[in-house]
Amino acid sequence: MIGRRDCLKAVPAGLGMLWFSAPVQAGGQIEEPLADSVRSALSSAVANSAPPIPEFPDTDARLRYLRWLGAMSGRLRKRKVDWQERKEFLQSVWYESRRAGLDTGLVLGLIQVESNFRKFAVSSVGARGYMQVMPFWTRVIGDGDAGKLFHMQTNLRFGCVILRHYIDRERGNLFMALGRYNGSRGKPQYPNAVFAASKTWDFHDLPAMERSPDPTRPADKAPAGPS
Repeated sequence: MIGRRDCLKAVPAGLGMLWFSAPVQAGGQIEEPLADSVRSALSSAVANSAPPIPEFPDTDARLRYLRWLGAMSGRLRKRKVDWQERKEFLQSVWYESRRAGLDTGLVLGLIQVESNFRKFAVSSVGARGYMQVMPFWTRVIGDGDAGKLFHMQTNLRFGCVILRHYIDRERGNLFMALGRYNGSRGKPQYPNAVFAASKTWDFHDLPAMERSPDPTRPADKAPAGPS
């Protein structure tokens, strides 16, 4: 089983900057037959429309989330200028990625590569929104309304559920699962681009003495990270 950290080690030096000047060619998820049990499970996974409000087991977990939110907000500021929009987007990504059992940094890296954080992005093959979800998925496991893929939470919900499905199909092999997500299974360009981009969104909590008094804002000593 190949994990995210193992795959990141295989990314060639400099690829994290390369994708900005030479974006990966857009691919398209391929519609494949699904067993009835799988279709039912995926349909159930996308059906719950509860608002993405984080819940925490204790105060420390909540404060760690707020520190993550402040750090990620600083890195996303140039792409989403409005604070409230950034907050809602990051909160939704955090919620949906964890709901699907995914690494949040990996999901943000995928969004960066797929749409560069553009809500209404449409690819040459018709994939839509932040996570570039193919419209056929709304017919296969949704209510058939592809227009909903431009709704932030719906797009993130579908994208995360689909990626989780592909990871499970590939028995935890992220490299192969990302290729399947992009419609380029077995080819290195897309998975490597996502792994490289996801480094931008890694979060390492600071020691207590270096933390900002306001956990929603990055501490002065915190590395700003790539913009």
